[in-house]
Amino acid sequence: MDILRRRCLSCTANRLSLTGSASVKRLVRAPLRSARREQSSSGSTKKPLRRKVNPWVAYPTTFLLLGGAGVLAYETWRPFRHTVSAVVRCLRVAEAAVLGAIDYKKTLAQDYPSEDDKQHAYSACHKRSALRVLKALLANGGIFIKLGQHISSLVVLPVEWTSTMRPLQDQCEPTEYEDLENLFLSDMGMRIEDIFDEFDPRPVGVASLAQVHVGRLKQSGQLVAVKLQHPHLAEFCDIDMEMVEVSLGWIKHLFPDFEFTWLGDEMRENLPKEMDFVHEARNAERAVDDFKDITTSLYIPKVIQAKKRVLIMEYIQGGRVDDLKYLADHDIDRNKVSLEIARIFSQMVHLNGWFHADPHPGNLLIRPAPPTSQSPYNFEIALLDHGLYFDLDDELRINYSKFLLSLMKPSSAATNGERRKYAKLVGNVDDDLYPVFEAAITGRAALKGSWDEFFDESNPSFQRPGSIVDLNGPSEKEMEIIRNAVIQHEGLLVSVFDVLRRVPRRVLMVLKLNDLTRNLDHALATTHSKIRVFLITAKYCTRAIWQDDKRRLSAEMYQRGLLGVLYDYFTNMQASLVKWKAWMRGLLVQGGLRGAHDAAAGLA
Repeated sequence: MDILRRRCLSCTANRLSLTGSASVKRLVRAPLRSARREQSSSGSTKKPLRRKVNPWVAYPTTFLLLGGAGVLAYETWRPFRHTVSAVVRCLRVAEAAVLGAIDYKKTLAQDYPSEDDKQHAYSACHKRSALRVLKALLANGGIFIKLGQHISSLVVLPVEWTSTMRPLQDQCEPTEYEDLENLFLSDMGMRIEDIFDEFDPRPVGVASLAQVHVGRLKQSGQLVAVKLQHPHLAEFCDIDMEMVEVSLGWIKHLFPDFEFTWLGDEMRENLPKEMDFVHEARNAERAVDDFKDITTSLYIPKVIQAKKRVLIMEYIQGGRVDDLKYLADHDIDRNKVSLEIARIFSQMVHLNGWFHADPHPGNLLIRPAPPTSQSPYNFEIALLDHGLYFDLDDELRINYSKFLLSLMKPSSAATNGERRKYAKLVGNVDDDLYPVFEAAITGRAALKGSWDEFFDESNPSFQRPGSIVDLNGPSEKEMEIIRNAVIQHEGLLVSVFDVLRRVPRRVLMVLKLNDLTRNLDHALATTHSKIRVFLITAKYCTRAIWQDDKRRLSAEMYQRGLLGVLYDYFTNMQASLVKWKAWMRGLLVQGGLRGAHDAAAGLA
């Protein structure tokens, strides 16, 4: 019984202990669940605490990281570099174009108390706009410098534009020597020191597309000129051309009458030729061949080696052709220099039909004639930079020669009609634009019979010449008339741009040649009569026309045979003789010139 009782008590105790432990667990879990519920309910209304970021650290760090990534991409990824360059260059040109457009719009729309005030305002607007464009072109460099040089050579533009752009002929930044070494190695396959014993790292000349250094060849010891293209040109050429065309398109959109898109087309066509030095070497060889049978003082430097971006040629030691001190020190007659330059370029234009397109004084050097020279004088004129030439087809060349001869004839109704006829054939200009084209040819206001509405023929203080032979230095009165005509008559300025758009590019380059010879004759302070240059030009024009007539006659004789040509000649002579007899009969029988005219015309 005792044993049984103890077992029962033990079982009861066990049940109580189990029940108590479960109760204790329930009591412990209940507060935990309530605590969790409170925590979850409080979490729904309060956000967890976060660490604050110091903006003075975050922003500079982000900026440095992005900047570093940009610099790395610019240096290593060409598409990114081109994009950045295009944006920057585009913004420069856009700024100049937009500000210029606003300036012109405001200036042209204003009313002015007097014509003098209007003239001053228009001139100042031209100058401000030209300076803005000049600043953008200098900042962009490369082919934008070339664009400015083209603008400076357009003789029919306002003088504020051409004079502002003229310094671009000389203001070009040289390339770092290290970059030139890399270019030379890339194109030549050898280092500079492998070919030259001496090489001056300082350029003797810097242009928009290339720069020239002097070196001495190891193999021969010859002193040579080494022309090296600016390395960045090839990389950014396409972008720059796009920017030029876009910029000119903006100008056309803002000012529809002032169209320069043709200038972009011209650069797109000709720039690749100027950037190919192998092409330049071929041009130099052709120029030598064109003058090989002609007695002349022209000298073309010999080409030694040519690659696409490297040109090695004979080095010419001399002075600029318009350096009067150099001419005096070497006993060179400046009158003969002026006449010889006229002969050289007349030969190119009127007879060869293929001429140098950039003959500014920097590309013309003069030196004493060496003992082996073929020059008829004691000097030689070295023509440099043969990157760009233009050709004239036979029809255009002969018509231009005839046009110049008509400008040399005394003014008359027949002569004025002849001038307009050939201006249409040469410059594609009608009668309304003829005065502007004539002014571009002659470099003066107008000859008699042109621009009559701007001139008072009864004014004895200024009498217009009848031909270019009669031209003297422009008087202050004439310059005042030119300024008033261009500034006071907006339609005339539009006509200037219309002429630029219509005239073939080759003819514009011929006008540039004319401007060169005129300016050089003035810079050389020649003492001979002005008519001497015109006589030389007339000689080459006449010879060109004569050669063309002879060629056509020879071709006709070849096609029809000599007997056929002679038969036509004699039958025409016979017909003329019959008309002459009728004229004489009318003069004697009918009486007077009227009767002779009617008889010759078959009316009596």
